Amino acid sequence: MTAAEITPLLMFLAVGLVLLTGYPVAFALGGTALLFAAVGTISGGFDPALLHAMPSRLYGIMTNGTLIAVPLFIFMGVMLERSRVAEQLLETMASLFGPLRGGLGFSVIIVGMLLAASTGIVGATVVTMGLLSLPTMLKRGYDPAIATGTICASGTLGQIIPPSIILVLLGDVLAAAYQQAQLDMGIFSPETVSVGDLFAGALLPGLLLVALYLLYLVGVAWLKPAAVPAIPAEERRLQGGELFSRTLRVLLPPLLLILAVLGSILLGLATPTEAASVGAVGAMLLAAIQRQLNGKVLREVMRTTVQVTSMVFLIFIGASIFSLVFRGFGGDEVVEGFLSDLPGGTFTAVLLVMLVMFLLGFILDFIEITFVVVPIVGPILLAMGLDPIWLGVMIAINLQTSFLTPPFGFALFYLRGVAPPEVKTSHIYRGVAPFILIQLLALAALALWPGLATWLPGVIYAQ
Repeated sequence: MTAAEITPLLMFLAVGLVLLTGYPVAFALGGTALLFAAVGTISGGFDPALLHAMPSRLYGIMTNGTLIAVPLFIFMGVMLERSRVAEQLLETMASLFGPLRGGLGFSVIIVGMLLAASTGIVGATVVTMGLLSLPTMLKRGYDPAIATGTICASGTLGQIIPPSIILVLLGDVLAAAYQQAQLDMGIFSPETVSVGDLFAGALLPGLLLVALYLLYLVGVAWLKPAAVPAIPAEERRLQGGELFSRTLRVLLPPLLLILAVLGSILLGLATPTEAASVGAVGAMLLAAIQRQLNGKVLREVMRTTVQVTSMVFLIFIGASIFSLVFRGFGGDEVVEGFLSDLPGGTFTAVLLVMLVMFLLGFILDFIEITFVVVPIVGPILLAMGLDPIWLGVMIAINLQTSFLTPPFGFALFYLRGVAPPEVKTSHIYRGVAPFILIQLLALAALALWPGLATWLPGVIYAQ
């Protein structure tokens, strides 16, 4: 390889080394890129005129209507977290499924699914579920490995079940990559792919994962009943008609909110941004119904929303600088040439990209991978004829698996931070192993039957 071809690879290596020092991601991306641009300008290997495009890129981020959904969905998620919805759902579901072996595990998975569809914030979901359900599961005699594995896996469902912040960001980036791929192929009236398309594509795979999680717990309850005991009848607080009315009262409001947000997007009644605003208002109404909404809570929610949103967009800006300099050094051409020359064609290229993203998931969050890696490899893979919706869902499930995988999975660190001292790290590692196999099974199924991701969008948005 020539020096010009090595430079883009050195940029990635340099960013990885800076991140290992604990330096903030946004500044690591932008700072490393500008440092390489300065050295390249002095040595004559980089045209500084390319940096003149940076203001227009930042203006494009500021005026992107789709990204307005990000702070609104964050507000919705944080407000629901503060309104004790998760606590009441877990308590009610535990009473509902309590008579069954594995019932607490079933309730954790179902509540995890509902929280994923309500918040889409993986870290917050894992921490919330860990604080609320892990002590109860351990007290009831659950195997620590099964309890921690169930919580970690359920918490990461926010990666794939819409509507989620992650899918909004990925959908926006994939839309730009798809248009660029078509322009590179000489198609000057490009088709578009929207966040709504990705939401529809992720729905069936997400529900498939939930079903496989539940099926695994059914198997554990059958083979190892002592590891997932039922709650004795005398210890169940709610029974009969009281349980039924409590279930309706607790379950219906968040379900209606999810249906209002997701249904309005899938039916084409609202854009993701408009639906996110409905979700934000609905979350406030839920908090008010729960008598959790006051000035103090509202200030805390707004402050957290601003902090998380600022982090997301600052990373976006840093990633934009990085990708601009990376392309200035011809990095996209190096990557395209490498992927195109692989033996096995498209299959090998997809497999390699998925493997690289999986490994990057150990050190980078989904946001950084979405903003840095997807804009580089996305146009190349899509130009090979891949469906953008299928590719987006594959990326989401792949990174969800990465976040579950020892020893560096983010979900494991989140749970380790709130788990009681008697829960060992080895328990968490053993507990997530079956769920990692389930994730890989889902990835294989999606690879063999792309219709799992493409069928529903085709039905909903058929012309």
